[in-house]
Amino acid sequence: MQVNDKSGRSFPLGAHVVGGGVNFSIYSRGASRMDLLLFDHDDDSHAARVIRLDAPANCTFHYWHVFVPGVQAGQIYGYRVYGPSVDPSRRTRFDPEKVLIDPYALAVAVPKNYSRVAASSAGDNARTAMKSIVVDVSAYDWENDAPLTLPVSQTIIYEMHVRGFTRHPNSGVAENKRGTYAGVIEKIPYLKQLGINAVELLPIFQFDTQDCPPGLVNYWGYSPVSFFAPHRAYSSRQDVLGLCDEFRDMVKALHRAGIEVILDVVFNHTAEGDDTGPTLGLRGIDDNTYYILEGDSARYANYSGTGNTLNTNHPVVRRMIIDSLRYWVAVMHVDGFRFDLASILTRDSAGQVMANPPVLWDIDSDPALAGTKIIAEAWDADGLYQVGDFPGDSWREWNGKFRDDIRSFFRGDDGIVRDVADRLVGSPNLYSHEQREAEQSVNFVTSHDGFTLNDLVSYSQKHNNANGEDNRDGTNDNRSWNCGIEGPSDDPKVERVRNRQVKNILTVTLLSLGLPMILMGDEVRRTQLGNNNAYCHDSELSWFDWSLVDKYADIHRFVALLNARRVLRNIEVDADHISLIDLLRRANKVWHGVKVNQPDWTDSSHSLAISAVLGAEKMTFHMILNAYWEPLEFELSTVSNSDENPWHRWIDTALDSPHDIVEWQQAISIPGLRYSAGPRSVVLLFAKLKNKTTATPAIDIRE
Repeated sequence: MQVNDKSGRSFPLGAHVVGGGVNFSIYSRGASRMDLLLFDHDDDSHAARVIRLDAPANCTFHYWHVFVPGVQAGQIYGYRVYGPSVDPSRRTRFDPEKVLIDPYALAVAVPKNYSRVAASSAGDNARTAMKSIVVDVSAYDWENDAPLTLPVSQTIIYEMHVRGFTRHPNSGVAENKRGTYAGVIEKIPYLKQLGINAVELLPIFQFDTQDCPPGLVNYWGYSPVSFFAPHRAYSSRQDVLGLCDEFRDMVKALHRAGIEVILDVVFNHTAEGDDTGPTLGLRGIDDNTYYILEGDSARYANYSGTGNTLNTNHPVVRRMIIDSLRYWVAVMHVDGFRFDLASILTRDSAGQVMANPPVLWDIDSDPALAGTKIIAEAWDADGLYQVGDFPGDSWREWNGKFRDDIRSFFRGDDGIVRDVADRLVGSPNLYSHEQREAEQSVNFVTSHDGFTLNDLVSYSQKHNNANGEDNRDGTNDNRSWNCGIEGPSDDPKVERVRNRQVKNILTVTLLSLGLPMILMGDEVRRTQLGNNNAYCHDSELSWFDWSLVDKYADIHRFVALLNARRVLRNIEVDADHISLIDLLRRANKVWHGVKVNQPDWTDSSHSLAISAVLGAEKMTFHMILNAYWEPLEFELSTVSNSDENPWHRWIDTALDSPHDIVEWQQAISIPGLRYSAGPRSVVLLFAKLKNKTTATPAIDIRE
């Protein structure tokens, strides 16, 4: 783009380096005037230069723009926006005393004395305000890198926090790189050894760490102030332009290791909070465009539970969301997105739920995003729950019902067996009407929000007192069981049961049909000491404790072997080298109980078995789930054209390591046609057939 006129151009939005200077453009429908402020340092009290933007010279329709010769990448800038006077009771947010962030800024400067309080109070906040940085992203050498587009059927997601992954002093990462994008690069060998091939990063958009109770810190990052800028504190580089390069270095290194990068994105609200919150950007630029307002516009709609809700189906906001996604795919090479509280994106400007929300179809159908993994957290904080009914053709969904049902089953709840059966085979009762692949269901039992897997089997109640809200915050519906003792235990019997329960849940998560996701540290029993809402703790409570890798080496080994078999493309069958899950998907599946072909669907049942017969591949599988508190003996199917002892044991979580899971080729031969499954255990057996056979018709769960 060439700009000769100093009034600038309306497109593209944001700050873009062009011949001899920078073109600035920003949208505001209600503004009467703007000042572009150029700062020498992020904590300056006054701008080194103020450029006034007036209509009509610097305003085309509702786009305010100016070209500033001589400005270069690295320039710190902000806006003051002036608007018409209004009734103070409406608290319309034009406040020219506040320095505002450009919504399209590619980097954000955060002064050491940044103050959320100053942004919420009367008076000029220039010295303590976050500011934007001009960035030229065109110079980076990607070395032929591109998004990986791994098959979804062979993807295993590892949900992780960039800072928490390497921040602990025992991480082995260089001190200046702990908790950074560069630190993640140093731990890629660990991720490869574990066998995951996608990391889902908790929010890395620039967020407000002060959006939390006094004395604590917003750690998770669900408090965005920008949708284009990487979070500055996650960079080990101090120069203002190094941030974007370090993020891209991480993506490039992960791609070289065969690992995709999925971003947890927050387009449902911002850090500006409710009507008493700070003026950081959108609030002071065009409040009525960017947010859903209630009544006389004095209050923000709060479908997010955080004080405000973005007006995501407004054309301007829709464009900003699409522009953000395109930027992260085209310029930063990310492979996918998980949308926090995605159901909010189905609401119109009045908060009503739309059958065909424009923003979701924009994302679904955008050619620049084709092949990108898009995942919805298909609910919001106001009770809207759309699991199984989320709009769109290519969206995958966090399956909250999988989480709840698997937790309930292994806790020993009644009346859950039919639902568990459905979860094992891709939740067809939720998704079959859409005729989509099983991977529409993202299967998980734990995530950042709630108990870790260790705490799920170590605490029967949440313990959130450290959050400063008298243990009122965080969900009460945990479906957890402490295995006999609340909290840490030295009792070998209790620990043995906990280890087994952890392996049970991981086995079901990783071998069920669907797209599996595991939480950072669950493979080594990371604990938050019973805190199921640790969003405000940037401490060892939330960090990955690397000493656990040795302490729980048996579980780490168990997960690594599970992952390897799920995606392995060289199973010893006559198929065309496809993964175990691909095989199980197309197998003819038959349900059983302790007796073959006699599943027990009664409410008092706590056990289930399923066989998957692959006649063409000359193999059959038999999976046993025993959530009963005593051992149960299960009949096995007769395998007519096999060896004398056809069944081999791959997994039995009731056994101690290394017998709990073995290398596939070292599976143990099982004599006879009966198998005793220990209390609260999962077993997986397989048999190889000598000849191809015709599978027995499947038994429907509802029969």
